[in-house]
Amino acid sequence: TVNPHHGGEPVLTNINGKAYRAAVMAFEHVWGKTPIPSYEGASIPIAALLQRQVSPELVFLGFGLDSDAIHSPDEHFRVDHFTKGLETVIAFYQEFGKP
Repeated sequence: TVNPHHGGEPVLTNINGKAYRAAVMAFEHVWGKTPIPSYEGASIPIAALLQRQVSPELVFLGFGLDSDAIHSPDEHFRVDHFTKGLETVIAFYQEFGKP
């Protein structure tokens, strides 16, 4: 028996939008690699609402690895990914703010 407890609507990021292009540029600048778009599952129920109400160009920036085991007893996150993540967010805002 499956008893649903909660959930959220799905969200799909526009990979042709300004926000996604800015994210790609930021990742290339900081990490030296081009990100590969992928369909991923996540439990961020507010994402669909934000996309409808605030911005149709919602984009998520991730800096962890599958091996980080997020939400598990041995969860961890590399310090260098944390600092590079901060640099990437700064680069994203700089790129996104360009006319």
